Amino acid sequence: MADNTRAEPTAPDADGRRPRRGPPLARAVESCVALFQRKLRAGELGSLPVVLVLAAVWITFQSLNGNYLSPRNLSNLSVDIVGTGLIAVGIVFVLLIGELDLSVGSISGLAAAVFAVLNVNNGVPEWLAVIVAVLAGTVAGTVQGFSFAKTRVPAFVVTLAGLLTWNGFMLYVLGSSGTINLDEDGLVALLTSYYFSNDGAAYGLAAVGAGMYFLMSYQDRRRRKAVGMPHRSLRGTAVRTGVLAVIAFAGAYELNRFQGLPLALLIFLVMVAGLDIVLRRTRYGRQVYALGGGVEAARRASLGVTRVRTAVLAVSGTMAAVGGLFMASRITSVSQSSGSGVLLLNAIAAAVIGGTSLFGGRGTTWSAVLGMLIIQSIASGMAITSTPAAVQFIITGGVLFAAVLIDSLSRRSQEAHGRA
Repeated sequence: MADNTRAEPTAPDADGRRPRRGPPLARAVESCVALFQRKLRAGELGSLPVVLVLAAVWITFQSLNGNYLSPRNLSNLSVDIVGTGLIAVGIVFVLLIGELDLSVGSISGLAAAVFAVLNVNNGVPEWLAVIVAVLAGTVAGTVQGFSFAKTRVPAFVVTLAGLLTWNGFMLYVLGSSGTINLDEDGLVALLTSYYFSNDGAAYGLAAVGAGMYFLMSYQDRRRRKAVGMPHRSLRGTAVRTGVLAVIAFAGAYELNRFQGLPLALLIFLVMVAGLDIVLRRTRYGRQVYALGGGVEAARRASLGVTRVRTAVLAVSGTMAAVGGLFMASRITSVSQSSGSGVLLLNAIAAAVIGGTSLFGGRGTTWSAVLGMLIIQSIASGMAITSTPAAVQFIITGGVLFAAVLIDSLSRRSQEAHGRA
């Protein structure tokens, strides 16, 4: 007997085309390709280009030296990114409102100098000296932010003046001593030298990180679905969580093969995650993004522009101070060169390379992490392959230019689609 059952028509996809029939794997690949093409046209690739660049850097240097991805080198890399990475996280806040902070290097050196003089020269307890040093960065950032917000002088100029001013304060605080060595067994020194040798610490962090990501993604999906906004499917959320979990547990495995989970990395990830929640889940964070979308529109929406601008520079100053303490911890000393050199350039480059827009309004704290990973991965690869430092600057500059170019093209595409 003939089968007279009629097949139900297949619904067209988002591009108006009907999906091809075939094996599930082929359909999944076709769907992913179509999604990538849509995001490329709309300028919404997110962190994908950054991840691809990082993978290319790792593959290249691993092919040049088999020890590049060794547990020891990866562990050192995870600690080396912390100091500058924390400073870059603070710069993300400033970039989100479409401004730039040029004083973070000087503030980091000033905070380290304040700590060293108080603790080593004057015998102040380390915990108290740390608090005073961080508050020094907060005060410096607040002064700059208030000046920028009230006078409406571009933050570029205000913080350029701050760069010179805070560097002068650092030299004054250090005095004629020049270099101050820190206690290698002290609290600050342990920030970058202590490791959790128990394997459960690294695996526990990986599990908590993946679990928190799933819960936050699920809550965001539920809220969007409740008000009829576009939302990611539950399957898509589960797949993303699975990929993150695989990466996290692989990283934990490699760290445990050396000395375990570094305390510096734990603090870094906790601070980045906490500030990410501040940006994404709080009223203040929404105001920062709104201000980056347009100052005049923010004023008409009755946002406290002066207050938000001041707070953003205060956050940048605070994170610069914390980063300065971690950098001092790494070398267990503070000198007149602290906070100088390429520190400022690397911090800004990390935020931009990671995907934070120079035009404001787009980026996350995790952008700084990805960008810092690329910069430090290049530096580590150059060191392990004995490549001249000049080549490192050339490659980093090329990556930075490519990131800015992608940002500009992405913004043009979004404007063409009415998304910017």
